[in-house]
Amino acid sequence: MITVSNLGLTYGSQKLFDRVDLQFVAGNCYGIIGANGAGKSTFLKLISGEIESTSGHVSIGADVRMSVLKQDQEMFNDYSVLETVLMGNAPLYQCGKEKDAIYEKEDFSDEDGLRAAELEEQFAELGGWEAESEISQMLQGLGIPIALHEKQMGELEGRQKVKVLLAQALFGRPDIVLLDEPTNNLDIDSVVWLEDFLLDYEGTVLVVAHDRYFLNTVCTHIVDIDFGKIKLYVGNYDFWHDSSQLMQKLMRDQNRKTEDKIQDLQEFIRRFSANKSKSRQATSRKKLLEKLTIEEMPASSRRYPWVGFKPEREVGKDILFVTEVSKTIDGVKLLDNISFILGKGDKVAFIGENENAISALFQLLAEELEPDAGEIKWGVTTSRAYFPRDNAAFFQDDINLVDWMRQFSEDKRESFVRQFLGRMLFAGDDVYKKVTVLSGGEKVRCMLSRMMLSGANVLLLDQPTNHLDMESIAALNNGLEAFPGNILFTTHDHQLIQTVANRIIEITAEGQLIDRKMTYDEYVAQRRQNEAAN
Repeated sequence: MITVSNLGLTYGSQKLFDRVDLQFVAGNCYGIIGANGAGKSTFLKLISGEIESTSGHVSIGADVRMSVLKQDQEMFNDYSVLETVLMGNAPLYQCGKEKDAIYEKEDFSDEDGLRAAELEEQFAELGGWEAESEISQMLQGLGIPIALHEKQMGELEGRQKVKVLLAQALFGRPDIVLLDEPTNNLDIDSVVWLEDFLLDYEGTVLVVAHDRYFLNTVCTHIVDIDFGKIKLYVGNYDFWHDSSQLMQKLMRDQNRKTEDKIQDLQEFIRRFSANKSKSRQATSRKKLLEKLTIEEMPASSRRYPWVGFKPEREVGKDILFVTEVSKTIDGVKLLDNISFILGKGDKVAFIGENENAISALFQLLAEELEPDAGEIKWGVTTSRAYFPRDNAAFFQDDINLVDWMRQFSEDKRESFVRQFLGRMLFAGDDVYKKVTVLSGGEKVRCMLSRMMLSGANVLLLDQPTNHLDMESIAALNNGLEAFPGNILFTTHDHQLIQTVANRIIEITAEGQLIDRKMTYDEYVAQRRQNEAAN
């Protein structure tokens, strides 16, 4: 158990949160949510002891082993993959190191023999003889093949290092696991493996994530950082979101009688408890929801941007023809003789482990690159708006937000531009900020605004959810669902793909295509069935 008592943290004159009292118990998974800058990662650092609080304290039971997902990908470059994962269980790792050091002595004494015997017993109790097999299974589940297990971490690619560090955090079944954005850069199979692992995990999990589907699948509770407070709610993300929206609606309606409010909320809890039975943790979650009182329902101060794309004209019959296209960059063949046709109404999600291959395809479609072979032909009725994965080139000029947005608007009036920026949560003096000092999330909102002003009937989006908070992702999700034109996009957000895409194209490691007209969940289920059959 983790007990947080009267916890507070102040940076200078800014009070991040104050008087926090919480308990986290075994068998539950706590999803930590909040706007960007609210202090989600900071809260995890307070729990782990990496930073000290201004007031209060965190208590963790004796003999409890805590594991934290490391964020520094270069930290273990001089160690092998297997040894890096083994370090996740520090008692076992240290026991093994001391044992090996004794056996390597040339002048082996009787005392050394006694100590070695103690260590052998401890090593066995800690599962040392099964460790290598367990690590290998974990790594393979996360998509790290056996051929890489003896390699140095410095030889691995960034996405592979992330997977190894995740295995390190989970190895040896620690009592408490702290995970900060564990799904970032994970492919489909790795996310599914992680979900299954956490659903079966009997310890305590605290996880920060922006993936709403992931939070809905694994979480029994939501920890909301809002109003400068940290509050704990029973249920997954959807329950928190839907109930907080309902609470806000009812709080705005001052004329409604208290009895009516209570009746509506109780009916909401009853319906949610009866219908939300998706995961293996649903039974216990339902029992907890049934015990909720009205006072425990969440209210939120979140602000949602407005995202809407309106095409100036309807797209015609001929939209896009990609014929036998190949592309090699820096000696690596990313696309190999790929072909597909985009039909009317197609909203295509591109997935695959090689993000560089997907980005190269988007650059080809946006005519920023030329194919080495083959042809890309757009229909004459199409107009395209492109969201690149790297937007740095758009924010080089020393101008303010109003002037930046004017570049892409037919209506140059400041009143119009400011009204548009306000929809994207840039209000007051914020509109005069220099674009060179914008945060990653603010830049993404600017790029989406640029696309909204274009009037395009085909949208190309390469990782648009990077740097966005959950409120902005939800707004983007709604905007793309409502868009009547064609969309080609890639993202790590499961729910965005599932609710927007009606066609999935996977780019394989060999640079070829697997093209299916189905939803994302159907595609994942089909893949799992095929793997089970093989």
